[in-house]
Amino acid sequence: MNQPLTTEQQRIPAEFQDVFDEQQAYYRAHRNPGYQERVADLKALHRMLVENREALIEAVNSDYGCRSRFETIFSELLINQDGILDAIKQLKKWMKPQKRHLDATQYPLAKARVIAQPLGVVGIVVPWNFPISMAFSPLTGIFAAGNTAMIKMSENSNALAKLFRELAPKYFPRGKLAFFEDGNGRGPAFTSLPFDHLFFTGSPATGRSVMANCARHLTPVTLELGGKSPTVIAPDFNFTKAVERIMWVKMFNAGQICTNVDYLFLPEGREQAFVDEARRICNARYPDINNGDYTAVIDQRSYDRLQATLEDARAKGARIINLFEEQQPDAERRIFPPHIVLDVNDDMEIMQREVFGPLLPVMTYRDREAVVDYIDSHPHPLAFYVYSNDKSLVNWYIDNTMSGGVTVNDGLLHAAQHDLPFGGVGNSGMGHYHGYEGFSAFSKLRPVFQQGPLRSVDMLMPPYAGKANWILNFMLKMKS
Repeated sequence: MNQPLTTEQQRIPAEFQDVFDEQQAYYRAHRNPGYQERVADLKALHRMLVENREALIEAVNSDYGCRSRFETIFSELLINQDGILDAIKQLKKWMKPQKRHLDATQYPLAKARVIAQPLGVVGIVVPWNFPISMAFSPLTGIFAAGNTAMIKMSENSNALAKLFRELAPKYFPRGKLAFFEDGNGRGPAFTSLPFDHLFFTGSPATGRSVMANCARHLTPVTLELGGKSPTVIAPDFNFTKAVERIMWVKMFNAGQICTNVDYLFLPEGREQAFVDEARRICNARYPDINNGDYTAVIDQRSYDRLQATLEDARAKGARIINLFEEQQPDAERRIFPPHIVLDVNDDMEIMQREVFGPLLPVMTYRDREAVVDYIDSHPHPLAFYVYSNDKSLVNWYIDNTMSGGVTVNDGLLHAAQHDLPFGGVGNSGMGHYHGYEGFSAFSKLRPVFQQGPLRSVDMLMPPYAGKANWILNFMLKMKS
């Protein structure tokens, strides 16, 4: 007799539940795929990117309205193709059981090891800002670890989601990999499935809701949540070089990056010099921000939010500087020029939430302690950037702040390194992925103890008075 559906089951779309059930069955039939099978899966992922390059570029461009072709190739395709190839190169080492140390006096001839086993069905919730990368980067670790994956795309990535749904069956059975479109509030239903692990990228507010959904099943989560990532330029660093690198990051993807330079600390008195350098650099790099090199803001709601953020700052005393004086924001195409915002304070919206766009609030400082005090009085960011050639100063900043990751004398690039773990801390997230940390995150690192022919605990059996007690006291004395 069939049991009635629970309220939770009733609100989960049949499409989600059917694929979830199919993936669970697939996992049980392929519970521990070997090295060759995992390599084959990773190679299929690589082919999926290489063989459909133009279609993927066009789909992302369609979703954005205007997405720089170069930026899509660099940040979505090249980095992930390289990441997959690196995972293939490292996989045999990652899969090798780890021998662990035992005390030979207590456990003679016993053995201990840790084996990495697949968790099962893993869910991924993908944001719109780097929709290929934020699907394939965790997916690389998921497949390297031997799992199956269900991927829900963003409602702002419908063209790409439809393309992925067409492409995936050509490379993988649905029991191994399935993509889903968003819309009609399907996100909470997706994260309510009893996954063996859930990977989510998005805002801290949504991350809390996702974690609450997962808590009902005790589903472990990896949360990548962003936040307000600070940057500080030290007096000793070449000023022009720092501005060039900061503005490259700030204008990449029109600033729509979770690890972007969110706000900047300048030495007191360098504000105008920064504005002048930033204007020169940006106009040289983008003589026409409407030629396709400069990415559009993703949707009208985000565009309106950026406009409202500027107006709020202006009304509360900030100085707003459009770095492209002759090119105003284009609401129809959602092309938003970069703006510097001076004289900011914490009452302004721009200092209360992640900017996620081409607006750069600038603060000044007299001493390094003031920088650290400000950063430490706010939630931990996903990234921290410091520009200085003084090694002791760099280490002082790193030692006295906390963030998900750090890049020194540049921005963003720590997130592109396959052999560095990537992840937030506190308000900016939990858990790590990329490289071995991604393999570990999606594996159960299972400890195995194998007893030897001599079992020392046999000498410690009750009754404890006499021999057992004497041996225990002797062992304590040896360890004292």
